[in-house]
Amino acid sequence: MRLEGKTAIVTGGASGFGEGIVRKFLAEGAQVMIADINAPAAMALASDLGVSACPVDVSDGASMQALAQAAEKTFGMPDIIVNNAGITHLPQAAEYVTEEDFDRVFAVNCKSVYLAARTFVPAMKERGSGAILNVASTAGVSPRPKLNWYNASKGWMITATRALAVELAPSGIRVNALNPVAGETPLLASFMGEDTPEMREKFLSTIPLGRFSTPQDMGNAAAFLCSDEASMITGVCMEVDGGRCI
Repeated sequence: MRLEGKTAIVTGGASGFGEGIVRKFLAEGAQVMIADINAPAAMALASDLGVSACPVDVSDGASMQALAQAAEKTFGMPDIIVNNAGITHLPQAAEYVTEEDFDRVFAVNCKSVYLAARTFVPAMKERGSGAILNVASTAGVSPRPKLNWYNASKGWMITATRALAVELAPSGIRVNALNPVAGETPLLASFMGEDTPEMREKFLSTIPLGRFSTPQDMGNAAAFLCSDEASMITGVCMEVDGGRCI
């Protein structure tokens, strides 16, 4: 029960890594709000788990403010924010990615971190404590060809994590990130271009431990970094990648 008494918002919490983090946080005693752009999925999972949910577009400031208001009514301003929502563009040469896809990737993967900070940091500063966890990617550490702008967005998240960690440490706020390798999530087919046994085998050959990251892996790492056990850890971008970045 390492998160007993803590409250948390998990964006993109209705599926994939986000769902894994939600389930682990609940198992560790936290109160959790599932925030997801897929409102029906968020409400369905929240109903199954007996928690609250709120639809959100993490790239929109007004939507993030509405999320904060929903959290305030449910359990007060949260102790933990997990910026997990993310998207990618399909694998292709950098110059062929459309401007629309580029803007969408940076709005969801990068602007969301800014909006979360703008929305929740003031209350954390006033309280003198808080934990922010950004879900970046091994793509921001060891880029893959043909995912150029996704790679860049995750590199941005890693730098933002470290910059925020330094700035917010005097206020008692810790900021860390997780860098998963691809996992069994709705984005897997997008990363690979196509989900075939051959593509999976090729992808897995680059991971020394020989398997994808799982939602459970992410939940375990997230629970530690957001718990008081990690009270001396900030600015860390932890690979959860089976050795992919070695």
